[in-house]
Amino acid sequence: MARAVAGEAHAAFFSISASEFIEAIVGVGASRVRDLFAKARGAAPSIVFIDELDAIGRSRQASVSLAGANDEREQTLNQILSELDGFEPAEAVVVLAATNRPEVLDPALLRPGRFDRRVAVQAPDRVGRRRIVEVRTRAIPLAGGVDLAAIAATTPGMVGVDLANLANEAALQAARRNHQRVQTADFTDALEKILLGAPRGIVLSSVDRERTAYHEAGHALIGMLTPGADPVRRVSIIPRGGALGVTLSTPDDDRVSHTREDLVGKIEAGLGGRVAEVAVYGTITTGAESDIELVTAIARQMVGRWGMSEAIGFVTVIPSETGNAFGSVRETSEATQQLIDAQVRQLIDRLTAM
Repeated sequence: MARAVAGEAHAAFFSISASEFIEAIVGVGASRVRDLFAKARGAAPSIVFIDELDAIGRSRQASVSLAGANDEREQTLNQILSELDGFEPAEAVVVLAATNRPEVLDPALLRPGRFDRRVAVQAPDRVGRRRIVEVRTRAIPLAGGVDLAAIAATTPGMVGVDLANLANEAALQAARRNHQRVQTADFTDALEKILLGAPRGIVLSSVDRERTAYHEAGHALIGMLTPGADPVRRVSIIPRGGALGVTLSTPDDDRVSHTREDLVGKIEAGLGGRVAEVAVYGTITTGAESDIELVTAIARQMVGRWGMSEAIGFVTVIPSETGNAFGSVRETSEATQQLIDAQVRQLIDRLTAM
């Protein structure tokens, strides 16, 4: 994106990773910062892009020592801050940076005049995915029936590199099958391999195959009959990755929010395999391990983060996934933690009983 911005602005482009500033010898990193910005000013108008900014721009409050933390990292950070002072209105140098951990950055970097404009890069929507797939398949001969719009619709949440991997894997599948052109089945199998894992070369006994079939049938039936659950795309009892069978469910449209009914539907679909085993065999196995993890994670988020429990109320009692720069600090009491566990168990038990 930074390179595209430089191209649209007809500006010189300089790119560097923040980790390249870090050296054992104090002062080397600051010197490299000065050299980089000197080159950028000499080629102005220009754009400087710093990747993985958190490698050098971590908050200094967590690393203060008795010696004042006057180390290489802090000197380099101070030099970057001085280069971004914003007191030279005539300089045609724009600095862009990227990080996936904005919560650990030093507050001085985010003040006005420095990195004061944030752009959250989200996963592309269906239209964006279709255009990405069109670009990634330009050099791939496609069969006449390949619908790139349908491929984009079945890949929610995927980003550019995921779609590039999908196109490459589909081409490999076609080559293995001696196809002259990549067909829709090649894309379908490639998507399954990416999402579900490659098939394992093991042979299940007839008892295990039957039990796996009932387990996956339970997921599929509940998924198809429960409002709010994602539509079932494919059911397989071929061992893939760490699972003996897989039920693939993906939404029809991109969703940015979920209702309580949607989440309950996901939980019920996840419970379908274990319920089917109990209904048919009257006993349980270890095959529902991943289902239990998924169901528990959804239920805990509903109770502790999304205010969907009357006992907890409209408060957040589970820390954010991003955390903070100084480690996780529990802000809830032991009684609240016990109440969360009780509410999660009550929600799952009630849905299981239904």
